[in-house]
Amino acid sequence: MPLLIVPTPIGNLKDITRRAVEALAGCDVIACEDTRTARRLLAGLGLPGKPTVSYGEHNEARAAGHLLERLRRGEKVALISEGGTPLVSDPGYRIVAACRAEGIPVIPLPGPCAAICALSASGLPVHAFLFRGFPPKKPGPRARMLADLRDRPETLIFYIPANRLVAFLVEIRAAMGDRPACVAREITKLHEDIRSGPLSELIAHYTANPPRGECTVLIRGNAPEEKPEAPDGNGAGGAENTQVAPESVVT
Repeated sequence: MPLLIVPTPIGNLKDITRRAVEALAGCDVIACEDTRTARRLLAGLGLPGKPTVSYGEHNEARAAGHLLERLRRGEKVALISEGGTPLVSDPGYRIVAACRAEGIPVIPLPGPCAAICALSASGLPVHAFLFRGFPPKKPGPRARMLADLRDRPETLIFYIPANRLVAFLVEIRAAMGDRPACVAREITKLHEDIRSGPLSELIAHYTANPPRGECTVLIRGNAPEEKPEAPDGNGAGGAENTQVAPESVVT
């Protein structure tokens, strides 16, 4: 009767783990944000017809109760999100908390996460980071959040829709100065773009080249800069752009 937390690809279907496929194949029902997206994923994994139920922000309280009843009956439930690791800026807290309260096992599987992928390729300090997910939509709370984060030493990580990226970068620069930053767009997908440099350069680039897709924004914390030494002994610096074209993409 365990609840399985199953990460799924954030773009490239090859990123699914064998253990995740086995978990999805062996469960009784899959709780997902969008059953249509889940069915496409399951078809790609050779698991068509697997039972799914909707579990999202719009019905989380009711759906959590339904899933809890199924777990009590001894069924094995897998929880997935639209992509990546469930509960990381996605629904799932209610059912996990309910399972913990009743002693129902919760088994997390490791797997893809856009924030961690972006951090590893950003060139920003990785020893300490603060993940804030999606910023508040209203200007006032968003400005207060940035003001509160201004003096934090950790690398800051946000998720932001592409159509709000430039405006958000402008707000960060106004609140924190022209700091080193990184924008990772469409990670693992066909048009992946990971670009790092001062905020002013990123603002200029994405103003001239309006982005598409989902974006992960990383900002250097307010800590003394430690410039890494390049293999040839020269200091590393300047803007960086990395692009790849993965072969298999979830659509």
